[in-house]
Amino acid sequence: MSKILLVTGGSRGIGAATCVLAARQGYAVAVNYVGDKARAEAVVFEIAKAGGKAIAVQGDVSKPEDVARMFDETQAQFGPVSHVVNSAGITGKSSRLVDAPLDVIRETVDINLMGAIYVSREAVKRMSTRLGGKGGVIVHLSSAAALLGSPGEYVWYAASKGGVESLTFGLAKEVAEEGIRVNAVVPGMVDTEIHDRSTGDAARVERIRPSIPMKRIGRADEIARAVLFLLGDESTYVTGTTLRVSGGR
Repeated sequence: MSKILLVTGGSRGIGAATCVLAARQGYAVAVNYVGDKARAEAVVFEIAKAGGKAIAVQGDVSKPEDVARMFDETQAQFGPVSHVVNSAGITGKSSRLVDAPLDVIRETVDINLMGAIYVSREAVKRMSTRLGGKGGVIVHLSSAAALLGSPGEYVWYAASKGGVESLTFGLAKEVAEEGIRVNAVVPGMVDTEIHDRSTGDAARVERIRPSIPMKRIGRADEIARAVLFLLGDESTYVTGTTLRVSGGR
């Protein structure tokens, strides 16, 4: 079966690292982005320069019609999507829950949780052997925040990622007999721009570093390697699992 991978939020951070590593391993990759086309095209260029296959696909995961179009555009270029990574996510500005604007909370849940649900639903419609598909793999990006709770920072984000993990457990069991595996990677503190771009708390990385047992921040490529493990043939008996990649935190 051809390895056709759609990565939501593929233009930045962990998503971009996953796209590049997957292309090196023989996947044709659709790099999803919302608004920054140049960033997505830069990832596509890096993949093409190394001899891989990739396209940039615009779409907002919080909109079901965009999600369906993303799958359609990927299929038109490469064939039916066989693998999906849900990496799109935001946190909103750090604050106590009581101080967080409702629109920030709603947007975070819409993108992180509802987006993962919409993408998973569309993937199952197309992959399920019960529905005429050939099977496939879905990997979600959760967060250590789902267990830690992120008090005083963004408990609504932690809650959205807790929902992603529940989605992973339940959906994996629901489609296990339909040729689809569903797992999640749970990153800890990783050196990406989300800390500046989304949280508005650039000092957070260094503030949290002492609480990490390994006393260092993770790299996006370290998370991507875990994602590729769950996507690949080395994990064919793994479903409904969360793989924590957090330096012990």
